[in-house]
Amino acid sequence: MPSTSDLLGRPLRNLRISVTDRCNLRCAYCMPEQNYVWLPRADTLRFEELAVLVDAFALAGADRVRITGGEPLLRHDLARFVRMVADKPAIRDLALTTNGLLLAEHARELAAAGLHRLTVSLDTLRPETFRALAQRDELTSVLRGVERAVEAGFRPIKIDTVVMARVNDGELVDLVEYARGLGAEVRFIEYMDVGGATRWSMEQVVSRAQMLDRLASHYGPLEPIVEDSSAPAERFRLPDGLAFGIISSTTAPFCRSCDRSRLTADGMWLTCLYARAGLDLRARVRAGASVTELAATISRGWALRSDRGAEARLGLAAREPLVPRPELRVNPHLEMHTRGG
Repeated sequence: MPSTSDLLGRPLRNLRISVTDRCNLRCAYCMPEQNYVWLPRADTLRFEELAVLVDAFALAGADRVRITGGEPLLRHDLARFVRMVADKPAIRDLALTTNGLLLAEHARELAAAGLHRLTVSLDTLRPETFRALAQRDELTSVLRGVERAVEAGFRPIKIDTVVMARVNDGELVDLVEYARGLGAEVRFIEYMDVGGATRWSMEQVVSRAQMLDRLASHYGPLEPIVEDSSAPAERFRLPDGLAFGIISSTTAPFCRSCDRSRLTADGMWLTCLYARAGLDLRARVRAGASVTELAATISRGWALRSDRGAEARLGLAAREPLVPRPELRVNPHLEMHTRGG
């Protein structure tokens, strides 16, 4: 089956798989509320079921998989699933995004299982800011996890930082230098108005332009790195050659080159991070659909895709959080921690 393109000519390439909607942090930009409605555990796909869907997506054209959550390392025996996907010849790139809290104890087994790349979400290097942002006093555990991952051979690690005005926007240089010391690359992410970001406001967004201005004022002229890539980050080089990235989904969306889709832990397929609805693949898998049948369903769904969620948000006159709180209580699939960011 040839690779599938959508209505804007975007190929089906990148699949993000959320293996759990649970998380052990409560970051302000993702899970700011006190209580959440969780997916029923009986609906969570077994690794064998997820592996069947990976085969189906690969047959439809996907060749890159990123494992996400929630926090994926909360899923018991995750290394077994990593090994299952790593053993598939059609998957050329296998990555995982984690908050790092449990990474110290799992880094070596993830490397041994065949994980190619690792991204750690780290929004601050200051314990008091971490505590305020994540509602947990665990910065030391995260930093230790990053160190163990480097020791396990993950190079270069990506560091993802959501930048929020008057919270951590004064740490851009500190985080660049932290990444330098690890041989890692930091990617600064604009605060996005998706899913469970119920307290989002445009006043809290630090734009791509503002970040570049602040970094240039410290380091000097920044050089854009020109590359043929559908990756979400625009990359730049400091005068001394160190690279960093910026993901500007809020103020400068990259919808027209987006080749990513998302699979929730219970098998809901979403073709846009901003999507209000998805396609239930769990029911099809558990009804015994073959890989070929599943791939045909996926190809048909992708061929009809015209999503430009972030671009549509950009054009709003009055921009507020994407989903009202009462609606999140009814439909947990709308939560960022459910759909894998």
